Amino acid sequence: MKYRLRHRTTYAYEREVSFARCVLRLTPRSSATQTVLESAITVTPEPSARLVRIGPFGAEILTVTVDKPHKALVIEANSRIDVHVPPAGDPDASQPWEVVRTRALNTADLSPDGPASYLFPTVRTPIVPEITEYTRQSFPPGRPIIAAASELNDRINQEFKYDPGATEVSTPVAQAFAARHGVCQDFAQIMICGLRGLGLPVKYVSGYLRTIPPPGQPRLEGADATHAWVAVWCGDAAGWVGFDPTNAILAGNDHLVLAIGRDYADVAPIDGVILASGDQTLKVEVDVIPEEEPTAAHA
Repeated sequence: MKYRLRHRTTYAYEREVSFARCVLRLTPRSSATQTVLESAITVTPEPSARLVRIGPFGAEILTVTVDKPHKALVIEANSRIDVHVPPAGDPDASQPWEVVRTRALNTADLSPDGPASYLFPTVRTPIVPEITEYTRQSFPPGRPIIAAASELNDRINQEFKYDPGATEVSTPVAQAFAARHGVCQDFAQIMICGLRGLGLPVKYVSGYLRTIPPPGQPRLEGADATHAWVAVWCGDAAGWVGFDPTNAILAGNDHLVLAIGRDYADVAPIDGVILASGDQTLKVEVDVIPEEEPTAAHA
């Protein structure tokens, strides 16, 4: 499935900004299940300096410096992406989760696509005993890992309420878990905490959902915005399998990957510093349009 992706961010400032330095993670990532056909980032005002590097988890990171006085900063990323996720196999045919855990703990693969980097807690995804025990309910001894993770994926969707006003980016995962309210970032990080508590490797995945659902299908939570889900390493044969607890589905051709990491801090699309006083407003516009289908009006 080929898509055109547009991600436009506008910062408007109450007073003139004399200097801004921004770190941009807005170039989608090519992988075994996704090919980036085109990608470009424009910044207005024009930056005086640009630096491109590859981050520790394989993302292309662009750092820009704007030293021209301005009252608005506009960052727009445009891409064409081909998403080709293979059909999911039989969840009950996957390896027992304890076998996968042992294999992950003994792996020598330290690459961004290996399991080792995603085994351990972080500041945003610590080991929380209550979340580990909640997760363990779906992981009885010997259960196939994809079947167990699928049940956990469904339980989070059913037992937690999608509530954009309940949390902020900085809300601790334990607080979101206790409240049973949150957004896709919270649900993803809760799932990550629980699985890492069992010794399983899990990635935080940042990306997008298709704007226009297939005919007859409802719009998914998180469309028209950046979205978050997880990828669980399910052994050498199955590899990384994406789970979207916000929508209780496996990540497939409707999910476009922007970046991967251990938690949100590794994949934030934009961060940086400015020199100014006064308030600012932020506007983010996201469009994900399938090339194979006619453009439809937003609901």
